[in-house]
Amino acid sequence: MPVPIFEEYEPARDCACPGCAHRRRTLARGRAITLRDGGHPAARGARRALVLATAAGVVLGAGTPSAPAAAKPAPGPRTVASDDPGTPQGGRSPLHGRPTSGPVGRPGAPALAKRIDRTTIINRAKTWLDARVPYSMSEYWSDGYRQDCSGYVSMAWNLGTNEWTGSLDTFATKITKEELLPGDMLLFHNPADPNKGSHVVLFGGWADETRTHYVAYEQTRPTTRKQATPYGYWNNSTKYVPYRFNGVTGGVPGAPAPGPQPAPSAFPGAGKFAAGADNPYVAELGKMLIGRGATRFYPKGASTKWSDADRAATLAFQQAQGWTGADADGVPGEHTWRLLVQGQGKDIPPLVGQAGPAGKPAYPGAVYFRPGQSHPAVAALGRQLLKKGFGTYYTSGPGPRWGEADRRNVEAFQRAQGWRGASADGFPGPETWRRLFA
Repeated sequence: MPVPIFEEYEPARDCACPGCAHRRRTLARGRAITLRDGGHPAARGARRALVLATAAGVVLGAGTPSAPAAAKPAPGPRTVASDDPGTPQGGRSPLHGRPTSGPVGRPGAPALAKRIDRTTIINRAKTWLDARVPYSMSEYWSDGYRQDCSGYVSMAWNLGTNEWTGSLDTFATKITKEELLPGDMLLFHNPADPNKGSHVVLFGGWADETRTHYVAYEQTRPTTRKQATPYGYWNNSTKYVPYRFNGVTGGVPGAPAPGPQPAPSAFPGAGKFAAGADNPYVAELGKMLIGRGATRFYPKGASTKWSDADRAATLAFQQAQGWTGADADGVPGEHTWRLLVQGQGKDIPPLVGQAGPAGKPAYPGAVYFRPGQSHPAVAALGRQLLKKGFGTYYTSGPGPRWGEADRRNVEAFQRAQGWRGASADGFPGPETWRRLFA
């Protein structure tokens, strides 16, 4: 077999393969010999022979150099042990292929975290979601961030470095479940065995009023995903800790307040809901009742004129709270108004098998379109989504139990109406229901 001919060359400084690493050490030793011997020709010849022998050993040995036992690593920056956890997600590092402001190979410092608002964090997270970035423990996306869970959060927070689950908390402050807002993170780091269970996701908002599920943005196999997730996660749920990025500014610009919006004023008094009354408060009452399951009482929508429909809908809401007698007279009082304004109390239950206007099923109330809920209305919704051409995410069914496929299909339908943000969250309200069955 002919002996390959090699040229002496400098190995790439940023290549981490064993061959290049060994050649860098060899060249460093060669330079030291040259300096000690004053550049004597014989020393330079010995150095060249040593480099050629090493290169040949790398090729003939399938990339595994046979280094001399006495060889020592070249002096230079050394990786801190805590920055190299040996986990599948990789260690801390600068952006891949991007220049850094500090020394080469030094990860970012928490004190230098950039300021960023919550809307920008979520929009950055959506860029990988839209691009369907493949999960990888070693590959980097075009923006320089590693394509794993911690790289994803590093990207969304615009840290300028690739962090890991053992360092992300240094950029954040621990908060409570009740304080969570879009752009915060839920982190589980297992220091005893980082390979076992360690993971991090971005919090995108609550998926239901009971706060048992939330929308999680995460980088996982096979690609970036967004879905309703049980709190704190599918497994090791009690070990996920909520954190807030120290660089976050403000609340959520343009986002609606949690729960139903308050009415424009305090309770106006029972006189506004008497026979013959005609005022904006009657229309406001009707809208709030429709949102709580009273659609069947308002075939033409809410009106400013007090009617038997308003009385019947109010009575149904009061009875849903378990009230009887004078407490359930169909006329809104202070307590009824407060529950409606604050989005509290129980929704009006649907009538089994009941149909709405023109034989269409009545909206049953938002409570049945939440994780873990099961109701015939969910199956009816799914069948209508299929009929309208929005059943892409169903792999089987649809069925009576609400699931992520239902939510994603509803979201697609809502987006087709031109709705965005909280209006296209995948949870059907009265207007979504009306358009679906129109």
